[in-house]
Amino acid sequence: MEFRGVMGGLYRITEWIMRIAGSNLLWLVCSSPFLFFLLTKYLMIVNGLENDASSLYAMAILAPFTLFPATAALFTVVRKWVMGESDVSVTRTFFRGYKENYKQSMIGGIFYTLLFVIMVIDYRVYMVKTQNLQLIGIIMLLLLILLLVSLFNFFSMVAHYHLKTTTMLKNAVLLTIIRPFRSFSTLAGAAVLLFLTAKFTWLIIFGTASLIAWLAFLNFFATYTKMQAQIAKMNEKAEAKAAAEANGSLEAEEPNSDAGQDKDPDKRS
Repeated sequence: MEFRGVMGGLYRITEWIMRIAGSNLLWLVCSSPFLFFLLTKYLMIVNGLENDASSLYAMAILAPFTLFPATAALFTVVRKWVMGESDVSVTRTFFRGYKENYKQSMIGGIFYTLLFVIMVIDYRVYMVKTQNLQLIGIIMLLLLILLLVSLFNFFSMVAHYHLKTTTMLKNAVLLTIIRPFRSFSTLAGAAVLLFLTAKFTWLIIFGTASLIAWLAFLNFFATYTKMQAQIAKMNEKAEAKAAAEANGSLEAEEPNSDAGQDKDPDKRS
């Protein structure tokens, strides 16, 4: 049954709320081991308790096996929305993406986690313990931000492409550098959504993760579409140039063939 008018608009809004909330809840459930330790660390900091590093170690261990596969599955769902397939089953699409992309997202998660740990340790050393090398610490902070932003492109590529993990990791960083506006607009949008979540905590359950993923893939797909159009245009120019060169070579050969025909009667006579 199809609703029209005001009822149709309300029905579509309700549908989208259910899709966003449903995918967000699935992500929360699948990421819950990592999020538990993240919440524990947050509560310890807020309440001024002893700064225990065990929760950080637990998050570093759990992230590649829980957070990264769940986020890749969430990007699989929002990819369908961005590409116009909004009527797909959220649950079925999520768990199919979770299963298909688990290994690739886990390997990427190990790589990113190791990089984050190393760079955070370097940043703390240069900024806190080595006063004369704070410039290097600032450089490490900028690289950390670049690495964080490249995560959006990595998850988008996992959901959209069938490539080797090493190729995706390299292309995620390169795309962040080549298209900084799109990448950092995603970061800015995510920051706004997190700010709103701090004001309205119910968004944690009903939308924050899904909306950030949707924004990230929307920007990625716009970049991908533009690059594909540029490549197609370059191919057309190359084909036109090759065709022009081929026609030029044929025109150059025709007078030679005519001259050969004029000589034959002289030879026969």
